[in-house]
Amino acid sequence: MDYNLENLTDAELLTRYSAGDEAAFRQIVNRYKNGLHAFLRQFLNQQDLVEDVFQETFLQLFTSLDSFDKSRPLRPWLFTIAANKAKDALRKWRRTSAVPIGTMGDSQELSFDDMLNTVTSDNTLPYEELQKRETATRVEQIIGDMPDSLREILILAYFQRFSYKQMAEVLSIPIGTVKSRLHTAVGRFAKEWKASVGSKESK
Repeated sequence: MDYNLENLTDAELLTRYSAGDEAAFRQIVNRYKNGLHAFLRQFLNQQDLVEDVFQETFLQLFTSLDSFDKSRPLRPWLFTIAANKAKDALRKWRRTSAVPIGTMGDSQELSFDDMLNTVTSDNTLPYEELQKRETATRVEQIIGDMPDSLREILILAYFQRFSYKQMAEVLSIPIGTVKSRLHTAVGRFAKEWKASVGSKESK
């Protein structure tokens, strides 16, 4: 194996893979698997669906490689595939299953700003940091109960740190819609967060 693969750009890896170097494709998978897996885990909240969509995403990348413009960033395109596959999987699952009611976990009191600071803190992987905090269950519950369109944009913005432009590409919507939808999602989260804190304090 060429151990210098990790130093190549995505475009260089894709070019090498197109030329028959399978190790280059494995390097791409390794480069994005953690972020993609975290996104799908948060968006789907169904482990069996996560694994299926994760595999389908890279299969789609594999089969659509010839149509991809290698001058464009790979990450937004990969997340576009994942988001579309995830929404398809959720639609199919909801037709055959009842949505489970999650459980609220005990957690220390944090304001919404504190929560955002946690998930956007530098030098830490947001999802791992959340897992360390006792707020994780409550945050996931609130996000999980949101409509798909609000949930995906909140995850892309605060957990995956996509820019407005990248989110517009991933979701195929104008930047203005990204901003208004994210504003709505944050407002919805803040409202639900305060309500959950209030209900916990009243017990």
